[in-house]
Amino acid sequence: MKNIILVGYRCTGKTSVGRKLSNVLNRPFIDTDNLVTEKAGLSIREIVNQGGWKLFRKKEKEVAHQASTSSGQIIATGGGILDDDENRRLLQRNGLFIWLTASSETILARMQTDEQTNDQRPALCDADQEHEIAIMLAQREPAYRQAADLIIDTSDKSIDDVVDDIIGFVSPHNTDEN
Repeated sequence: MKNIILVGYRCTGKTSVGRKLSNVLNRPFIDTDNLVTEKAGLSIREIVNQGGWKLFRKKEKEVAHQASTSSGQIIATGGGILDDDENRRLLQRNGLFIWLTASSETILARMQTDEQTNDQRPALCDADQEHEIAIMLAQREPAYRQAADLIIDTSDKSIDDVVDDIIGFVSPHNTDEN
């Protein structure tokens, strides 16, 4: 049974959708950012402060490798996991990529109400949040698009609606033979 891998930018719903999907399908749930922080014993901000984004990406690659060795999981990835082609190849061997998108305005609004954004997640570039979103989406969109087996805009959808969309898509693709 293939893994269902949720990719996309910050605050597009990967973790929330992943948890709900895990409950509905009775499959294990993995959040790669949480695994990185658990293994390091540090927040993302603390990891980046100690060794920069390069150190975080190294730890993320270890987690991607670990996650790719099992099947039947729901995997919510960090927004930049596809910045590394090897991560994509590792995860794609046994997974379907679901790209969760949202409008820049929706992402910004969600970031401003998400406690983890400021406490746990450092800036990705030297820009205010609004410009950072535009810059990073432009950089990451090609990798998301290339990997995506399904694209869902979460801007105006409930978590339940997104989960239903994923289940409808995944069911015919996720037999035991795959």
